[in-house]
Amino acid sequence: MFTNILLVIHLLVAVAIVTLVLLQRGKGADMGAAFGGGSSESLFGARGSANFLSRATAALVTVFFLSSLTLAYIYTRQGGEAGSVIGEGSVIESQSDLDSVAPLVDPPPAPDGETEPQPESQSTGPSDVPAVPE
Repeated sequence: MFTNILLVIHLLVAVAIVTLVLLQRGKGADMGAAFGGGSSESLFGARGSANFLSRATAALVTVFFLSSLTLAYIYTRQGGEAGSVIGEGSVIESQSDLDSVAPLVDPPPAPDGETEPQPESQSTGPSDVPAVPE
């Protein structure tokens, strides 16, 4: 229950951050206002919006980071519910599981009908193959 509430808060804060960032003026907007541009007649005044929007964005970013870290901690500590959504184990363990699976496709045949060389036997005794006459 707590995880779901925190997740909803996290998503709402993310949308609010995007909205606040889009409301802020760029650095070039100040130059236009200095030379008599119409951007100086805004809702918060020529400089008033910069402080309010910047501080609100910083506060929401702090809440966003804290909720991100809290959600990450909760999901790593939960075994069953988060494991079924995210996947159990680490990336390295899942890679080793994939390496142990047999390939689904046979290797391509050797060119010109040649067969692949067979590995030599590890016997140390005399070979059953007769010597090649010179």
